[in-house]
Amino acid sequence: MASPAAAGPGAALPPGAAHRDFYWLRSFIAGGVAGCCAKTTTAPLDRVKILLQAHNHHYKHLGNKEATWDFRACASINGWIYGRVRLAFQVKGEHKYMGIIHTFKMIYTKEGGFSGFYRGLMPTIVGMAPYAGFSFFTFGTLKSIGLSQAPNLLGRPSLDNPDVLVLKTHINLLCGGIAGAIAQTISYPLDVTRRRMQLGAVLPDSEKCLTMVQTLKYVYQQHGIRRGLYRGLSLNYIRCIPSQAVAFTTYELMKQFLHLN
Repeated sequence: MASPAAAGPGAALPPGAAHRDFYWLRSFIAGGVAGCCAKTTTAPLDRVKILLQAHNHHYKHLGNKEATWDFRACASINGWIYGRVRLAFQVKGEHKYMGIIHTFKMIYTKEGGFSGFYRGLMPTIVGMAPYAGFSFFTFGTLKSIGLSQAPNLLGRPSLDNPDVLVLKTHINLLCGGIAGAIAQTISYPLDVTRRRMQLGAVLPDSEKCLTMVQTLKYVYQQHGIRRGLYRGLSLNYIRCIPSQAVAFTTYELMKQFLHLN
């Protein structure tokens, strides 16, 4: 019996062989596209959240309205996370940083070289596990329950593999939003800690926020739980629910488009 190679270039490959090529790369692309779509969707709200978390003196007396109209073009610099935080914290008339490159230069020259770029690294790492863990666990659980209990109502055949059921788009959005809300509620104090540490010298009390534990204690002692560790959470629901909904939905669609099912 002739092998596929001997049969010539037009011979059919074993079922699924072509779809296994570069699986990891296609998975990476699917996740990257999903992340970019999610971040771009909610970039303005992320900026307002930063202003509230770090108690910018222009907005310290406000809840989550009035400030929400002071949006800036954060979407164009979402990938530059550290510099984005500094630029997002500025308000009109008090500009210390003139752009992303200038921001990096100022941090490097004024805040101890490369170590200045790693403020807030610890709460980022510590907060990553509960946020990602609860987010994916909740979405996966809801997806599994939905497809097993009501497959005809909530599911449909995958575009790349009719034998595999996937959630309908609007159900994906709902499950992703719920997953994001739960994950953010659990990990939010660490997000507040990370933002305050990243702002560094921009804040007048920066010397009291040098480590994760020190920052958590300081925010709690000065502002308490609701107005400190969870300040801006209601706005963050408005941001994270559509963000995670878009992220999970885009990822599920990209999996089908790139034949990952």
